Amino acid sequence: MRGLGAVTVFEYQHLVAGPGFGEVIGIPDAVFAWLESECLRASGIGDAAWARPGLRHGRRTIQMTNSVGVIRAPGGFQIEVLPKIGKVAADGGSSARSLLLDMLSCLGEFRHIRKDRAELQARRMPLFEVFVSQFLEGVRKVLQRGLASGYNPLEENLASLRGKLLFSENLKKNLVRPDRFFAALDEFTQNRPENRLIHSALAAVADQTRSPANQRLAQELRFAFAEVPRSADIDRDFAGLARQRGMDHYEEPLAWARLLLSGHSPITGIGSSNAPTLLFPMEALFEAFVAKHMRRQLKEGHQLQVQRSSRYLVHHAGRRMFCMRPDLVVTRSMSNVLLADTKWKLIDEEAAFRAKYWLSQSDFYQMYAYGHSYLGATGDVVLLYPATGQFKGPLAPFTFPDRPGLTLWVLPFSLDTKRILLPEKEEPRLERLLRVFKSFGLGETFRGDTPFPAQAVPREGD
Repeated sequence: MRGLGAVTVFEYQHLVAGPGFGEVIGIPDAVFAWLESECLRASGIGDAAWARPGLRHGRRTIQMTNSVGVIRAPGGFQIEVLPKIGKVAADGGSSARSLLLDMLSCLGEFRHIRKDRAELQARRMPLFEVFVSQFLEGVRKVLQRGLASGYNPLEENLASLRGKLLFSENLKKNLVRPDRFFAALDEFTQNRPENRLIHSALAAVADQTRSPANQRLAQELRFAFAEVPRSADIDRDFAGLARQRGMDHYEEPLAWARLLLSGHSPITGIGSSNAPTLLFPMEALFEAFVAKHMRRQLKEGHQLQVQRSSRYLVHHAGRRMFCMRPDLVVTRSMSNVLLADTKWKLIDEEAAFRAKYWLSQSDFYQMYAYGHSYLGATGDVVLLYPATGQFKGPLAPFTFPDRPGLTLWVLPFSLDTKRILLPEKEEPRLERLLRVFKSFGLGETFRGDTPFPAQAVPREGD
């Protein structure tokens, strides 16, 4: 999908300077040169590998990796990067964009996303425009309740005395102007950090948005901030924000303003060194998505902890080394009962012997170590992958010959129903899982009638 000064691509897709060909997307020469230099600079200093140099049919390319979101090049050219599920879906990028918004809403920084409204917008506008629209709606709601005002201390040379006269300064400044008074006073004004930041974000999106509706609303909202200057020091104003009674309605637009003004992903930090902005690794998004919805599938009395790190692989010279950090730890009565790691990869249940289902040996070693350290080699460890047409139901359990009490499960997580698909009841090792998870999803398989087809989730390098 291509618009004026914008393209939409998917994970692992290639970009090329000039005209595209096949599945390789063409972009302007200047944008490609900038992308190439940023990609090489980022790899040179060890930043996140959001893209990498490639080659297709003898032409240099930039291949996106598994970071999704929005890249803004100099001059305003936008590259929207979506989950690969949209590449072969019947509705193109709409389902991928909706899924991405759903996943983003699982992050604390994006908890304000109004999902129903955002999903409707995602069908007809790019991701960046959805962000802008959500911000503008938050500002509109602030104005419905009125801009907050407060007292700001200031020192000013006045025509009439107000506040406290500063005698020494008054003598210096008004020795020959007895009609003036240099005084300190508290001014009741709308010029406060919250309003300055929102005004700055409004000005920024008014210049950046390409949506006529967003442009019109941004300009209308700016009139209400006519008496409020833009922020002269954005970082200082954000640092000066303090939670106050009656200011809850500011929380949403300020969260969006922070994202739009800082110009970098809250989980990757990519934008901190002038690199591409608003990018999010799919692994982190999938983990947050699974964690949020997995809690609803746990039986009463069980708790879920995310990215817990309480164990180390070895001790050396009195120090602990190599922290072991499972993505998800399920506990009951303060005891660990199950560990899980999420993987945004494609599993092929038909490739058992040809390619070991495309499972990673290093992932199995890692789960084996987790099971030993956190469960005492007795219990269940789980690898969770997205359900697709090639991974419709759980694989048979994996056992460790030297540790018969430890079982490794490879289970699909449905992006549609938002739950783990559990094995059939006949599976003899299922009893421990059913002590942890509610029975819905038992024996359920991926139906294949959603927008997420078999080839949707990319393998590394696809």
